Amino acid sequence: MAEVLPEKKKKSPAREVLESIVIAVVLAALIRMFIIQPFYIPSGSMEPNLQINDRIIVSKFTYHFWQPRRGDIVVFKYPLDPSRDFVKRLIAFEGETVAIRDGRLYINGKLQPEPYLPVGLKMADFGPVKVPPGHYWMMGDNRNNSDDSRIWGPLPKENVVGKAVFIYWPIGHIKILR
Repeated sequence: MAEVLPEKKKKSPAREVLESIVIAVVLAALIRMFIIQPFYIPSGSMEPNLQINDRIIVSKFTYHFWQPRRGDIVVFKYPLDPSRDFVKRLIAFEGETVAIRDGRLYINGKLQPEPYLPVGLKMADFGPVKVPPGHYWMMGDNRNNSDDSRIWGPLPKENVVGKAVFIYWPIGHIKILR
């Protein structure tokens, strides 16, 4: 004998649209909270690699699976005002000593290659400073116009939001960040 099921009540078009919108908003919120988030570059501290008004996508999950690497471009909560987001380059890890001599970066006394810096950049001498446990040393690429660890000190690891992965706007600047 065949089973008889009650007739399924059809949803109204308005309800279907509303359900679709709610699902889309929930998915967008989850993606933004845990996976990726767009950010805006308001200053020239990372020039020439990130320009004022560039829009970037930041991976919030990358550092849950892989350790940060020296040279990564990182978005983080500004230590002096966690309501503000900053973007800088990761220069040194806990336990390392940072110094700038004759316009060149030294980590633990070894000269560091920095091919991402603007050509002809001159920097004032700085340090040496030892990065404490649980912290990173962050610096902008435009070193003479950057509010970075040289000013506010080492960055607590828990302030890291994620790794900047690509520029998506303006169209002429689209590129993967390395």
